[in-house]
Amino acid sequence: MDQKISIKIAERTFNLTAPTPEKEEIIRLAADAINQHLQAYTRRYPGKSLAELMPMVALNECVSRITVQREKAAQEAEAQQLGKDMANYLARTGK
Repeated sequence: MDQKISIKIAERTFNLTAPTPEKEEIIRLAADAINQHLQAYTRRYPGKSLAELMPMVALNECVSRITVQREKAAQEAEAQQLGKDMANYLARTGK
């Protein structure tokens, strides 16, 4: 059953629903990460408006997500290759 939750991003409250407790935790962690990045950019670029800072936060989060996706794909490819190498080794040694 969906649970209604409230999160705060950049001093604005958003009412959302979370289908599971795990999804609620992820939503809250994401909101916290956004707020932390926003605070860091606010300190780094004083005087910039929220409208100027939020695209940088979004860009930073997307860069991180794409980096993780690429790292995961590389690890999966490496694991698949190791599996093939192991199968070939076992076939050659007759084990």
